[in-house]
Amino acid sequence: QRTSFHRSQTLDFKNGYAFSRLPREGVGGETLFANQLSQDELDDLCTKGATLTYGQVKRPAPSHFTPAFVAYDKKVLKFDAYFQEEVPASAEEHYRIRQVGLYYYLEDDSMCVIEPVVKNSGLLQGKLMKRHRVPKNEQGDYYHWKDLNLGIDLPMYGRTYRLVNCDSFTKVFLESQGIVVNPPEEMVSDPYTEQRRPVQKPIIPASPDPFRQFLTYDTKVLRFYAIWDDTNSPFGDHHPCIIHYFLADDTVEVREVHRRNDGRDPFPVLMRRQRLPKTFGDKNKNFPSCVLEITDHEVQEWYSPKDFAIGKTITLLGRTFLIYDCDKFTQDFYREKYGITDFQPVDVNKKPLEKVPQVIPPYNGFGIPEDSLQNCLSLFPKPPRKDIIKMLENNLKILRYQVALESPVPEDKNRRFILSYFLSDDTIGIYEPPIKNSGIPGGKYLKRTRVTKPGSTPENPIYYEPSDFTIGATIEVFGHRFVITDADEYVLNYLERNAESFPAATLQSIRDHFRPRQVVVDTASSGFPKKDLDDLIVEVQKELKLQEPFNTRKFHEAFHHFDKEGSGFLDKTTFLNICDRFHVPTSTILLKKLIDYCSCGEDKVNYR
Repeated sequence: QRTSFHRSQTLDFKNGYAFSRLPREGVGGETLFANQLSQDELDDLCTKGATLTYGQVKRPAPSHFTPAFVAYDKKVLKFDAYFQEEVPASAEEHYRIRQVGLYYYLEDDSMCVIEPVVKNSGLLQGKLMKRHRVPKNEQGDYYHWKDLNLGIDLPMYGRTYRLVNCDSFTKVFLESQGIVVNPPEEMVSDPYTEQRRPVQKPIIPASPDPFRQFLTYDTKVLRFYAIWDDTNSPFGDHHPCIIHYFLADDTVEVREVHRRNDGRDPFPVLMRRQRLPKTFGDKNKNFPSCVLEITDHEVQEWYSPKDFAIGKTITLLGRTFLIYDCDKFTQDFYREKYGITDFQPVDVNKKPLEKVPQVIPPYNGFGIPEDSLQNCLSLFPKPPRKDIIKMLENNLKILRYQVALESPVPEDKNRRFILSYFLSDDTIGIYEPPIKNSGIPGGKYLKRTRVTKPGSTPENPIYYEPSDFTIGATIEVFGHRFVITDADEYVLNYLERNAESFPAATLQSIRDHFRPRQVVVDTASSGFPKKDLDDLIVEVQKELKLQEPFNTRKFHEAFHHFDKEGSGFLDKTTFLNICDRFHVPTSTILLKKLIDYCSCGEDKVNYR
């Protein structure tokens, strides 16, 4: 007749620590005798004898007590079961098989039955029996976990449940308690439900689901590296670009790759993200496509991933792009979806242009070749570079020569010129001393410039050097021929000081030219005073005035005619014959004395 079944509290906190204590009263408020001994303790007292102890007897610590609802908290045995329900008011089915889950809670030995909810079943499903202790018989016994096993019928409240299977925890728990678990059985299906279940056929959607596509391919982008060839337009070039294909919504974006100092505006996006049409359908000619947006009605086909491949040329909004490479994610996508394995990139690097050899045009005759060559080397020509060291070392060093013009014109035979060679820059200048009443004004004949040798080419010019100037040598200057007849004494001194830099023939020619003159100077300085020489010349001039007058100019021309080398010396025999031709009395004592004075040895006479 008991109506109260509550339990006393055994769990508590003290000073922040959780602890358990012995119950003060039993279930339903029954009195607990604290000193009541159990049967085991009574048996121990009967069998054991008294022992002598000193002091107070030490009592053993009470055993650790854990309530059942603590030990078995959240531990549930789960069985798969079914029961058969009669259907009396239906001609199509006579019974119905309903599959349920039976749960046994170990903490308080309660049970519940839950049926999985089937959509549109028309049945009240869910929790068929709420959680409580289920009576086993009329004697007041309740179902215990020891009564549960596989392959048994479990009657509860007029329904018989067939236990067919359990989870792993249930099986392990029952085996740990010494219960042999029967083998599982196959779950029985409802025949009427199986009869009405339609045959599942693969459903092919008419068009891809955009929401499913977004969830599947969101943040997944195909990246292609391409080149936009714009060389057909004015000032066009090859533009490196990156094409992004967004798999989430089939849109395409083109970005231009800018390099440092490429001369273009730094706009990153060449084409904004949008769907790009590949093939247009038949549309009205009056359709204002430049104003209205393009919809699916005007486009027959849009660009898709299968239209992009390495080495393929595609046209996007009128621009032609050559795809030459892609990233690793794109390669994996095409390898998995389309089975493509060849991803060899295309070489789009510009081949280095072959260096065209510079062809120097022929010399046109204006200015010096070095100065004219600067017009071919740079847009703004600069003066040719000079040898500064050479100019400083040879500053004011000039080699002077006397030259005669070689010309068939009779008036040019007696013309004499001064040729100056400037060692600082290897230039030549020609000056003609003016002669009164000659009809030739004289003055500067050739401006200071470099003179090439005859036979040299403008591509490889060869200029005159000091080694080319010897006594009697012919110098051709811009079509005019000159014969060297005399040289300055500075020329001989310079060549002797720098004998290692000049050929021996050049130095010997100058020495041979100056040797007779040196002999005369030595003779005059050694044996004949200058005052006596001047007196002798005055006496000879007086004697010649007494003779018949003769043309002095022709007299000098005769000497120069026979002096082929222009050295100023003639053979003594030739000199006497010229004097006899002009009736010069060489037999007189004064003239013989003057001839002996001007003689160089026994054979040469300085007619000057």
